[in-house]
Amino acid sequence: MQIESKKLPKNLIEVKVELTNKELLTFEEKALKNLAKETKIEGFRPGKAPLEILKQRIPTAKVMEETAHLAINEKYPEILEKENLQPVAPPQVEIIKMAPENPLIFKLKIPLMPKIKLGKYQNIKVEKKETKIEETQVEKVITELQAMRGQEKTVLREAKEGDKVKVDLELFHDKVLLENGQIKDMELILGDSKEYFPGLSKQILGMKKGENAEFSNPYPSSHPDKKVAGKKIDFKVKVKEIYQIDLPEINDQFAQNVGPFKNLEELKKQIKKNLEENAATKENQRQEVEIIQKLIAQTEFEEIPESLVKHEAEKMVAELKASIEQSSGNFEDYLQSIKSDAKTLREKFIPKAEERVKSALCIREIAKKENIKISPEEMATEMKKISDLYKNQEELLKNLGTESGQNYLRNLLTNRKVLDILRK
Repeated sequence: MQIESKKLPKNLIEVKVELTNKELLTFEEKALKNLAKETKIEGFRPGKAPLEILKQRIPTAKVMEETAHLAINEKYPEILEKENLQPVAPPQVEIIKMAPENPLIFKLKIPLMPKIKLGKYQNIKVEKKETKIEETQVEKVITELQAMRGQEKTVLREAKEGDKVKVDLELFHDKVLLENGQIKDMELILGDSKEYFPGLSKQILGMKKGENAEFSNPYPSSHPDKKVAGKKIDFKVKVKEIYQIDLPEINDQFAQNVGPFKNLEELKKQIKKNLEENAATKENQRQEVEIIQKLIAQTEFEEIPESLVKHEAEKMVAELKASIEQSSGNFEDYLQSIKSDAKTLREKFIPKAEERVKSALCIREIAKKENIKISPEEMATEMKKISDLYKNQEELLKNLGTESGQNYLRNLLTNRKVLDILRK
């Protein structure tokens, strides 16, 4: 086997390989045996015909393609070892010469693991912010729990703050109906600070079932719907139903109905504890982001192969899809809602994907320098935690048992150990 290699931009290496006709004979025999399993020859059971007969019956081009495929796959690890290469993705394969009784010549374009030069990562400092929970935050959760347990009943009176109303809406700009500007059976709580159409509650207050109204409303430029942001929108509204919401009294009985709490004080303590844990988790995540950003900023990177970044962007799209589907959503519906497609989304993720690749390279290098290892006991403990947490998700747990799933767990634990070092 003759090998010639040439460095290319973007941390790619081109390897030209020539295998002699003699070297190919073994692979040709394997190719014929493979193809024989799917070739019917009278008088012989599948795969049992002599090689000479197989050569006559199976097209030469098909045999050569299978021979080349087997040879390249088997020789690839040997090529990597001889050239001392560390690939980060499968190679691009190009056949240069393939003819009967001739050497096989092919090229491999292999994306390599980028080399990096870490800065003084031991000196990275990120201040931890205090996460104090105020009593008003606890009261807000109590109020939300109260609203969730409200009893609704239809009323035939004027709508007032706190009522739920069902309306039909039409939205116009310059007398033209907006795209998707006709909304049937929309429900809203009057006075809700998070209402999607600012000022709508104010206009509906005092209306009765069956009444219609027309009004105009200027929209802030920061409004999430870009079709209406910064514009004066004309509304037509019809009230279809008004619901009075009777809220339960907030007392010990209320706390007992919410969960296994003896009294209201116990419920408040649990809410405060949950809020503190959530705040601590968010602060840890904020710290991690800042640590990684500082780590990347002080690190020198070789050129990163485009295929590595594209692969990471594909992973990000897959993660988003899985997250939406796990919440019982539909990924295609989500793409339609943002007027995009998977390809456009993947391209949008490229900058973030490159940052994630750089982060992974830094963590990998620090783990090597700090001699971080993950023991079988640590893997087993983490696997048990995940199994207890996701006991009903059989597919997820099955995937974690595979080689790629175990690699994911190992990387997860390695990342944690590296971040612990950086925090200290």
